[in-house]
Amino acid sequence: MKGHGEKISRNQEKAIAALLSCSTISDAAESIGIGEVTLHRWLKLEHFQAAYRGARRQVVNQAIALVQAGMSDAVATLRNVMTNPESPASSRVSAAKAMLDIGVKAFEVEDLAERVAALEKQTKHIN
Repeated sequence: MKGHGEKISRNQEKAIAALLSCSTISDAAESIGIGEVTLHRWLKLEHFQAAYRGARRQVVNQAIALVQAGMSDAVATLRNVMTNPESPASSRVSAAKAMLDIGVKAFEVEDLAERVAALEKQTKHIN
């Protein structure tokens, strides 16, 4: 087995794409015309695992970007339901609760990010 950082082959690139789009390893292997055993073997290789993790990270980042792009509309919808006197009371309460939950979670994430930054700053001074 070669060292970390080895480049993946074109077939391995195809395998990663198939793994991202197929529901099982067997389906992924079949879709690109390789044996399932081969794909399992590749999944044990460090450089293949690293490339696969990177590809999965890209997929997740793209999904997050799409979610973030719709956040303003989602908040506006919640605000409209929450403040519309013609909305059923249960809908207004649900929208208000969602707004509160989102606000609290956002505060917690921001607070956690500040704490992590402070800890990182402290560890830099120690090292």
